[in-house]
Amino acid sequence: MVYPLSASPIPGLAPQKAWDLTGYVKYMATATHPDGSDSLLDHLLHQRFNFEYRFDSKLRVNLGMRNRLFYGDSSQFPAYGKLVGVDSGYFDLSTNWLDSDGWVGNSQLDRAYLTFNADADWQLKLGRFRINWAMSTLWNPNDIFNAYSIYDFDYEERAGADAVMVSRKLGFASSVELVYNANQDKDLNRYATRMLFNHGGWDIQFLAGKAGIDRVFGGGFAADIQGAGVRGEWSYFDPIYDSWPRLNQALNSSLSMQLISPTQQLSATHVATLESDYSFASERNWMIRGSVLYISAPTKADNALLYLNLPVNARTLSYTQWTYYGEVSFDVSSLSRLSASGSYYQDGSYFLGASVSYSLANDWQLQLIAQRFDGKAESLFGQSASTVVFGQMRWSF
Repeated sequence: MVYPLSASPIPGLAPQKAWDLTGYVKYMATATHPDGSDSLLDHLLHQRFNFEYRFDSKLRVNLGMRNRLFYGDSSQFPAYGKLVGVDSGYFDLSTNWLDSDGWVGNSQLDRAYLTFNADADWQLKLGRFRINWAMSTLWNPNDIFNAYSIYDFDYEERAGADAVMVSRKLGFASSVELVYNANQDKDLNRYATRMLFNHGGWDIQFLAGKAGIDRVFGGGFAADIQGAGVRGEWSYFDPIYDSWPRLNQALNSSLSMQLISPTQQLSATHVATLESDYSFASERNWMIRGSVLYISAPTKADNALLYLNLPVNARTLSYTQWTYYGEVSFDVSSLSRLSASGSYYQDGSYFLGASVSYSLANDWQLQLIAQRFDGKAESLFGQSASTVVFGQMRWSF
């Protein structure tokens, strides 16, 4: 008798699942020591899951949620819960389920989207997802939808955007994308198109569109030159309005441009960055990286605490015309890596950082981080100099 092949599984070949669930749980303690002020101690318990379900080869859905529980000195500030609960998207997918006696609990869906592949070349994405148009790894003038602070190391997934994206592959490492990102204030809607291609081993892109209150166009590249990675981005922001008196009111939900005063005159600006890194073939796997950022008309920042904690956009990556960054890292052992970095601002502010990570087991990691913000007496960081120390334990699943 001949049995059908489906009667028993083929040895060594497991059936493919239609879904995946991954995530992590991590605890982080933060000690903040402002010069001349009382120290602060804060705790954060952070759980995240990433879920994907594949209906078939063409359609899938992705969900990503982070659940955070804060406790400590900072969370006792009256407005801390509101700051934690801010959702910068068109839809408010964030909720505070606890805000009492120094405890703040928040849950947020930062990924919720459908992906439809019509064929091998055409793709449609709809929902909340990360739009990654970055070429550089540090500052990203081309990242007009999802810019972030270089000091925010605890949110590696980065925020998503409520958008629709249509993309088409044009050939090897070549594609065109069209994105529309809605805002509750229609004057702040974003839409843009990007052309990406490879020429002579160089990845090159061009983009154009509208980013909130600006018309924007720019480009970027990434290449390997004699073993060194070289990347660059440039964007030109041309304001649609001469001034934006409603800015703080209109951006109350997004907080993405809170660094701009509601009475400030808007001006066109170039934002450009150039960076390079080099990895040495050695036992310690040494790596060095350097980057420079230029903004022709930077937006001033009057408060270091706001500058370091509120979301930025591609126009406000720094508050000075020139900003510099350097980093070096190496393996202490096969399970541990050490890195040191620093940045310098034109007003005399500087940042120094050091971190060490240690793999405790396959799914367990320990990380210790120290940061120093300081500068000349009249500089932004110098006016509120502080040292911050983080200790983080993470379990991934």
